[in-house]
Amino acid sequence: MPKKRLTTNGNVFKRTDGRWQSVIWYFDERGEKKRKVFSSKTKTEAQQKITKYIAQFNEEVRCSDESQKTIKESLTRWLQVFKFPSVERTTYDRLECTAQHQVFPLIGEKIVGDITAADLKSVLNYWMEKGYAYTTVKKVHILLNEYFRYLTEESFIQKNPMQSVPMMKKSNFLAAQDKECVPEQEAVTVFTPTEIAKFKREAFATVANGKRKYQQAAAYILMLNTGLRTGELLGLINSDIDLERRVLRLERGVKEVWRRDGLQAEPGRDVKVGKLKSATSKRTVPLNDTAIAMIQDLRKEAYFGENTALVPDEHGNFTRPVNFRKRYYRILVAAGIEKKGLHSLRHTFASNLVNGIKQEDGTVKSLTPRQVADLLGHSTSQITELYYVKKDTSRLHGITDGFNL
Repeated sequence: MPKKRLTTNGNVFKRTDGRWQSVIWYFDERGEKKRKVFSSKTKTEAQQKITKYIAQFNEEVRCSDESQKTIKESLTRWLQVFKFPSVERTTYDRLECTAQHQVFPLIGEKIVGDITAADLKSVLNYWMEKGYAYTTVKKVHILLNEYFRYLTEESFIQKNPMQSVPMMKKSNFLAAQDKECVPEQEAVTVFTPTEIAKFKREAFATVANGKRKYQQAAAYILMLNTGLRTGELLGLINSDIDLERRVLRLERGVKEVWRRDGLQAEPGRDVKVGKLKSATSKRTVPLNDTAIAMIQDLRKEAYFGENTALVPDEHGNFTRPVNFRKRYYRILVAAGIEKKGLHSLRHTFASNLVNGIKQEDGTVKSLTPRQVADLLGHSTSQITELYYVKKDTSRLHGITDGFNL
């Protein structure tokens, strides 16, 4: 995109009628050459008009040229204009949070056109050295990469400095933090059978008057037996469930987003009920005996009607994910179980299905990665295999016998 610019500092000359004329030539945003003409009674007045116009012209250029703004001003505007209308609210919240907390504190006041590859690399290095997770630093890299690509494509800057700042490989990143790079299967946290028993015992514990200690305890066991994501579970309404056919249908999800007045974030968060994570997330999930019992338990505890949430708040509305998570973590602490994310219930479900559960007759029942992928709403079985299939190296025992060199 051509930049608006002056070609001269202006010319002043006296016309034949005795008046003075000022002429300034410039290129507009389309690259077309144009001129601005002033007429004055005196030479001094003509020169003053040129000086004033040039100052206004340069200010307009500065305001329209992203390369002359601070990265805080320019990146914020880019997010608001190009991202807010086109991405999920949760995605926008994350992008804005990354900019505000990982980018602006370090280089927010730097002028865009002066930012170098070394400046950007130092941002990534800073958070790596602070011990931040690889995924967090990668989000910073993705944000900066997309933003500077926009600046380059729009010709605000000639060269994209992010081209010289590739994201480190995860193994090298962790090595720099003196951490071990473990296989994806080992990075996934699951509940052991003993921990599941402890969790259930605490979740359904009662106080002196016989009332349960925790609200909606059955919801966590329902997740453990269906592999539902938190947002999927909290988005269920009673009419989504068919106990006779032993299935539930996932149609929507619940998320929390920053409260906003237009584009401006305000204190507090709102519950947003909307579409699911992906097209494959919209699916029918079978219910085993335990899952059915948990649904019945939840309805016995609180039921506001067929078109209301299965896991409602005290008013019958959708439960806030933050409150649901807090109750889960209280159960973990009271049960003496090492801290695991709520997603670990889904991981446990998937891991057991893929790797098998021993039955009463001694046989092991398992499902294929493709079947589990369909149950979880994964688009391909590769994700399922990567995270849940345990590598069995026992079959390699003795395989090199006879290959003596």
